[in-house]
Amino acid sequence: MVHVLGVQLPDYQYARFALTAFYGIGHKTAHRLCARLQIHDKCKVRSLTPHQITELAAFLSSPSTSTPLPRLPLATSSYKPLPASTPLAVLKEETKKLSQKAWADPLRNIKIESEARRVVKDNVAHQRMIGSYVGKRHAMGLPVRGQNTQNNARTAKKLNRVDRRG
Repeated sequence: MVHVLGVQLPDYQYARFALTAFYGIGHKTAHRLCARLQIHDKCKVRSLTPHQITELAAFLSSPSTSTPLPRLPLATSSYKPLPASTPLAVLKEETKKLSQKAWADPLRNIKIESEARRVVKDNVAHQRMIGSYVGKRHAMGLPVRGQNTQNNARTAKKLNRVDRRG
C-alpha cells in the first residue's frame, strides 16, 4: 500500500482508478492527473516509481503553486503557414502570439479531501442560512433531490443528519 497525503492507494489497482480514493477526485480528474504526471493508463500503483509518487504528492498538496504545463498552440482551420524561408525569430514571435490566448488549466484549482469537504459544508450552510427549500430539507434530515420519502429515506436521513449540517 502506498500512502499519499494520508490516503492509502491499493497496490493492485491501476493508478488512474486508485486516485479516486481521494475525496474530490473522480474518474475524469484522475485521468487528467495521470496525463499531467505522465503515468500510463495501465500502470498499477505498485509499479509507480518513487519519483512519480513524490510528484503526485507534491502536486496534490498544492496544485495552484505547481509548475504550469507548456501550452503549445494548435492551428485553426483558417491558419496559413508561413513560407519555409521565414526567419526563426519571426516564427517564434508567431508562436508567442498564438500561445497568448487565455487557457485555464483545469487541474489548477482542484480541491481535495478537507478542502472539498469544507466547500460542501459551506454550501449546505449557505442553503440553510438563506432558507431555501434545499436548506430546509437538509435541516430536517430528509432527501434533498426529490427522492421518495414514503419508504426509502434511510440513507438521506443518515447523511443529512451527520456531516452536512452547518
